[in-house]
Amino acid sequence: MRLGIGLYRHMLHTDYYRFAKQAGCEAVVVHLVNYYGDIDDEGLPSTDGQRNYGVARLNDPIWEYENLVKLKEELNQEGLEFAAIENFNPSDWYDVLLAGPKREEQIEQIKQIIRNVGRAGIPVIGYNFSIAGVWGHIQKPSARGGALTSTFHPDSNELNHPIPLGQVWNMTYDASLLDKGYLSPTSEQEIWDRLAYFLERVLPVAEEAGVKLALHPDDPPMPQIRQHARLVNEPDKYQKMIDLVPSQSNSIEFCMGSIQEMVSGDVYEAIDQYASQDKISYVHFRNVKGKVPHYTEVFVDEGDIDMLKALRVLKKHQFTGVLIPDHTPLMTCDAPWHAGMAYALGYMRAIMRQVEQE
Repeated sequence: MRLGIGLYRHMLHTDYYRFAKQAGCEAVVVHLVNYYGDIDDEGLPSTDGQRNYGVARLNDPIWEYENLVKLKEELNQEGLEFAAIENFNPSDWYDVLLAGPKREEQIEQIKQIIRNVGRAGIPVIGYNFSIAGVWGHIQKPSARGGALTSTFHPDSNELNHPIPLGQVWNMTYDASLLDKGYLSPTSEQEIWDRLAYFLERVLPVAEEAGVKLALHPDDPPMPQIRQHARLVNEPDKYQKMIDLVPSQSNSIEFCMGSIQEMVSGDVYEAIDQYASQDKISYVHFRNVKGKVPHYTEVFVDEGDIDMLKALRVLKKHQFTGVLIPDHTPLMTCDAPWHAGMAYALGYMRAIMRQVEQE
């Protein structure tokens, strides 16, 4: 097992690479999507209390082979592995998610991105096959000692708020459509049919490129959000996905927090089930208190998951992948993100060493 960190687009520079190395990280999971634009490094934007992921860039050159290689070389020069990319750009595949008129064109674009990633020697692309994306989280001082963190305690009106045309995954891909109406609701069968259509076409390309596609579970893991069905909101639905299109490149991004939030979620059983099949590409090693529809993201050592027990299950199956904190509560100091992340990484490094020595 290797300790890693997730870095967002605005963090892809030397200061963050060296912070990661100094905290004991060996690898980085990179978000290439420009979620938060040019916001302050220590904060997250919000609109009416909701996290707003901003505008998806069209034809973003960062996905081109030469730029992927350059980014990989930058990480390698700091002693870090480029372990995975997390999420496709919504502007590149919105009609794949919506089964819209540009679906075939966008699938070809995704195929080329996969080829670029494989050619650059990056082994994994994590993705979240979701229309509503991450929605309903509110930042509150709810972690230990009043640390600012994400909470989920929505009302029904908030959960049913429709998605405007021109938006998907809580990002805008076409601002000219925003006042033209709303997306039609999506059923559970429709979202699974769209996933199957996508995987049947891209997995052969991923196999050839030597890239694993790793599906993130839904967060929040509700049956539906904003009138659109969710895909993996219960742990056994991961198995449905694996069996849907069997492939060595069809894998999962195991988010411990999301699994624990699920109504029927048993994180230890889920790790055992999927690690035994060698289907976990990398792990979001984070903790929560509560389950949907009410939960709070907390410090890694204060939630409902026994993190040491979970780590031992991973070891039992000889998991050799990367574990990242994903995100953490923000600590009360001059560098809230850095302090929260350093605390999580230090805890993770300590218990990983403990388990390795057992």
